[in-house]
This record gives sequence, structure tokens and C-alpha cells, in this order.
Amino acid sequence: MGLDIAFWILAVVGVAAALTVVLLRGVFRAALSLVLCFLTVAGIYITLSADFLAAVQVLIYVGGISVLIILAIMLTRDVQQGSPSNKLRVPAFIVASIFFGVVAFALVNTPWPLATAPPLEPTTAALATRLLGTGGFILPVEIAATLLLAAIVGAIVLVRER
Repeated sequence: MGLDIAFWILAVVGVAAALTVVLLRGVFRAALSLVLCFLTVAGIYITLSADFLAAVQVLIYVGGISVLIILAIMLTRDVQQGSPSNKLRVPAFIVASIFFGVVAFALVNTPWPLATAPPLEPTTAALATRLLGTGGFILPVEIAATLLLAAIVGAIVLVRER
């Protein structure tokens, strides 16, 4: 019962944070709301007993992607001006509403079987061994880290004064 309450609290906060990302005019505050949205997704993973995915969510998205976005915003001039409104707001709302309708239709008409019991053994060790053990995927993880570092250095080089 406690996990159900935690799940719904995190779900409401996550949806509110996602809406705040879209609706705020200040880019920096929208990025901070995105960080909150990423953290609530990690919390939802914890309530679903997927602790390794929660750790990956915090490390990759909150620790890497969000910091990269905030760094790019801080290096950009005229951040205080915010996002300008444009004439595509109404068509974008219509497309988003149609997409929401299709997703809602798919959610309602899909049979969702429920598991009767949680897994007997934690999946973290097996998943971590598969990803980072012998024959795992450590090389792509290192390449992704190098790519993020190159993006940060490239952003600094593009923005700096000559």
C-alpha cells in the first residue's frame, strides 16, 4: 500500500514537472523542472523494484544530460529573455492533443497483465554483471562519456569571446 501511494505521488509530481518544462517561458527554470522530472522517474523505478535502472537514470540523465543542458543554457547569451511565442502554438497544441488521444486509446485498449509477486532475487547484480562485466558494454559507456565531454568542450569553444 505504501509503494502505491509513493508511486502516485511521484507520478503526479513527474507529470507536473513535465508540464512545467513545457509551459515555463524561462529556459533555465524549465531545465531545473526537467531535472525534477528525471528524479521522479528514478523514484518510480525504485517503487517498481528496478533499483539499477533508478541509479542509471540518476547518473546519466540527472548527472550528465541535465548538467549539459544547464551548462549550455548558462553559456548562451540572452537567457533572461525566455522563449519567444510564435504562430505555431495552436498547430503544435492540435498535434500534441491528437498524439495524446492516440496514446490514451492505446493505453485503454491494451491488456495489462499484472505480476502476482515481485521477483525473488534482485535483478541489480545480474544486470550490472551483464552490462559492465566480462563481455559487457563498458566500451559504449566510456564512448558516451567521451562524447559528452567533447560536446561540453565544443560548446565552450563556440561561445567564448574572441
